[in-house]
Amino acid sequence: MAAALSAWPWEKWGLFKYLLYGPVVAKVLHSRFQEEGAMKDPWCLHILILFVLRALTYQVWTSWCTLLFLTRNRRIQQQGLDFMQIDKEWDWDNFLILQALMAFMASYIFPDLSSLPQWDSRGIIVVTVLHMGVSEPLYYWAHKRFHGNYLFTHYHSLHHSSSLPQPFTAGNASFLEHLILSAIIGVPMLGAFLFGCGSIGVMYGYVLIFDFLRCLGHCNVEIIPHQLFQTAPFLKYLIYTPTYHSLHHTEMGTNYCLFMPLYDALGNTMNSKSWELHKEISLNSGKNGMVPDFVFLAHVVDIMSAIHSPYVFRSFASMPYTTAFFLIPVWPLSFAIMLVMWAKSKCFLHSFYNLRGGLHQTWAVPRYGFQYFLPFALKGINRQIEEAILRADRLGVKVLSLAALNKNEALNGGGTLFVNKHPNLKVRVVHGNTLTAAVILHEISEDVKEVFLTGATSKLGRAIALYLCRKRVRVLMLTLSIERFQNIQKEAPAEFQKYLVQVTKYQAAQNCKAWIVGKWITPGEQRWAPSGTHFHQFVVPPILAFRRDCTYGDLAAMKLPDDVEGLGSCEYTMERGVVHACHAGGVVHFLEGWTHHEVGAIDVDRIDFVWSAALKHGLKPVSTLRKQKEL
Repeated sequence: MAAALSAWPWEKWGLFKYLLYGPVVAKVLHSRFQEEGAMKDPWCLHILILFVLRALTYQVWTSWCTLLFLTRNRRIQQQGLDFMQIDKEWDWDNFLILQALMAFMASYIFPDLSSLPQWDSRGIIVVTVLHMGVSEPLYYWAHKRFHGNYLFTHYHSLHHSSSLPQPFTAGNASFLEHLILSAIIGVPMLGAFLFGCGSIGVMYGYVLIFDFLRCLGHCNVEIIPHQLFQTAPFLKYLIYTPTYHSLHHTEMGTNYCLFMPLYDALGNTMNSKSWELHKEISLNSGKNGMVPDFVFLAHVVDIMSAIHSPYVFRSFASMPYTTAFFLIPVWPLSFAIMLVMWAKSKCFLHSFYNLRGGLHQTWAVPRYGFQYFLPFALKGINRQIEEAILRADRLGVKVLSLAALNKNEALNGGGTLFVNKHPNLKVRVVHGNTLTAAVILHEISEDVKEVFLTGATSKLGRAIALYLCRKRVRVLMLTLSIERFQNIQKEAPAEFQKYLVQVTKYQAAQNCKAWIVGKWITPGEQRWAPSGTHFHQFVVPPILAFRRDCTYGDLAAMKLPDDVEGLGSCEYTMERGVVHACHAGGVVHFLEGWTHHEVGAIDVDRIDFVWSAALKHGLKPVSTLRKQKEL
């Protein structure tokens, strides 16, 4: 049984918890439309405005500290933010609702709150004195008590269950803790009101500065220069740093203060490493951080999916991408960022995770899917990719895997362009398509004797056709080019060439129930598939699931090993922990320590070999068809 006041009353309400703002909104509407003249009671309106500003403060801080290309060298704790912590902190904003309701009730206890002046400068002095003299020591005492055995086990352990401090972590605490914190916040504001110098401006200022400092302490990015404390040593007792509070999360018996280390000094609980560690991190901020072992070089798919990033909405990015209505208002901003990236941006660090002691990063080429089909943009895209490869080579990256359109055959020959141009590269460039082909091929049932293949003469299409014909599977290869078909057919052993059949129309597959889609097909073209057809696919974006009497496979993908650490965002439409097969192919290349480049045409003889290596390292196939059969 949970301890009293440990759980939030609206814990299981989901989004319906925001209905608790109903009375506040109703009061605002009543005051605006029912009362004569101007709004006589603006208090509730300020409550709502302050809620929005406070939520925005935490969101902006979270977005900023997740911009790894800006903050990576200032990070205090190096591990990544994982799905478990994101889920724990999903309802981080519960305390905002609580404090809004408390402010709403205060308006009935103190009716004069509705007539507060806009500004009274005397209130700044009163609020500052009460915060430093009452709120700070009160919080220090309460916080230290919550680290006692009973209170920590039943209440405060929730806050410390988040291993990596983040701005949202500040809100991840029990109901009782936030009741006490709300009272601590309220003391200076109530004092200013009782002394007759309270004002709306002071209320806004104090609450927002309080939130700003809470975010600062939990951001895991050291932004305060150590020179500040060398110039004015007394300041180290008046304001904490992200490093200071991070030490409280790693060594919990120290650094209990709210914002002022003075009280830790007085209570003899200041961590002796606080200022030396702060100086060390500050001095190292101008140096390159940890060098990745593996890099997945991705690109943006489209303007809407660009919002599916951890530095926009981390909870949204922690789930597979789907188009959502709440994204529509953000579209103009996303479009503007696309234009800026096109004009100015270079390849940047997007996310990372750790696997078996290796640092795996995703870098993003600042180009969107449609730009890869603009002839005048191709040279610039190749230059971006080349610069990323050369940078990885300088840093000492071992393997770099090209994603999706970054390895387009028409763009750079599946990476061949860069390997030929720079023959002395130490970084291994990998397109990962060998494993992609293996994933697709192992999704096909052994009893299938005929398949219909679109994108048949592409790099993947060629490998799939050559592999299947060796298994005596008849492959209907959709292509208008007799020359390209014949070139592929000649690659097959003589006794298996008869299993490769050129077709030029979709009608040829009207009796084939296994379609492998490597080139996007319209709903009209899908109509030629017989009922019961399963669409395997390696086309981005995936085709529309138009036919209800057919089944549709996922894009070729694999689940990362169970011991992956610090993974907290989904790769496009993939489920949690699942990555595209080309990404997985690069991971296998690194884990195996292979020293060759995997570029250009796929070596059909290595398909089963790479597949076995992936399974050996704990990567798991993800097959919609297999799931449906199990059900």
